[in-house]
Amino acid sequence: MDEIQVPVYLIMGFLESGKTSFLQEIFDNGEFIDGEPGLLICCEDGEVSMKKQSLVLCRTQQVFLEEEEELTSEFFQKCQDKYQPGRVFIEYNGMWNPETLFDTDLPDGWGIYQIITIIDASTFSLYLSNMRSLVGNMLKYTELAVFNRCTEDLDLPSFRRNAKALNNEIQIMFEHRDGHMIELGRDIPPYDLNAPVIEIQDEDFGIWYLDASDDRDRYEGKTVRFKGRIMKGRFPKEYFVPGRKAMTCCADDIQFIGFLCRGGNIAVPKPGEWVTVTARMQYEYRREYRGIGPVLLAEDVQPAERPADELVYFN
Repeated sequence: MDEIQVPVYLIMGFLESGKTSFLQEIFDNGEFIDGEPGLLICCEDGEVSMKKQSLVLCRTQQVFLEEEEELTSEFFQKCQDKYQPGRVFIEYNGMWNPETLFDTDLPDGWGIYQIITIIDASTFSLYLSNMRSLVGNMLKYTELAVFNRCTEDLDLPSFRRNAKALNNEIQIMFEHRDGHMIELGRDIPPYDLNAPVIEIQDEDFGIWYLDASDDRDRYEGKTVRFKGRIMKGRFPKEYFVPGRKAMTCCADDIQFIGFLCRGGNIAVPKPGEWVTVTARMQYEYRREYRGIGPVLLAEDVQPAERPADELVYFN
């Protein structure tokens, strides 16, 4: 990959989520008062505007786009020729598909350097329920998500789980509406981690899947019991994957989630069968994970009834 000479900072989020205020804070902290010319491309016009003095101090020109169709290679090349920026900020319209930008050839030397999504925590549940595919399109590419306007009555751990379900690599920050940062700490799962056998209820499968993916220290060596369906696939001898289907992005984006399970002397169930698995968890490098991940060592596998709701969620 060519070295990025002109870093492009992509700021995504819905209208009035606080994107402009976030950019204003960045400009005001003085980091970009270094003489390097900049360019700010605004893809929507919200109630808050950038302070002209900040743009002048940071030597940053501002241009506006009104339509997604204007995001073309020709547009960006004209920006390069006219402004010769050393860095670029794009305040992206939350109703536009990020892939429109990613599929557009940028001028030589330009490259996406960082993707940040700004989320109004007070409206996140509403958007997640009614515009899940749009939320998913933003978060699946995001490196850092900033939930602002947080209050004590919001279920922030649930917000984190839903964001992680869309993009397990995402970094998440929570900002209280008074401006201070909130440290969530580790989630407290809805099952007993100290039980001899941790019973994972059907409705908690998604929570366990995300938590076990992220927290090796919490689960390594523990025994769990859960219900899953056997996935079709080419796995090494004695291996199978019991898991569930999850709606990660939208109703049209159903994915199978589960961990590799080594059966040992236990007969490998047939694909499509519902089973109750009792297994000890360990973590090891697996090609299927492209790294270290949970591997279940089966102790018992029994036939099971299909659950009332086959989909799992992350609330």
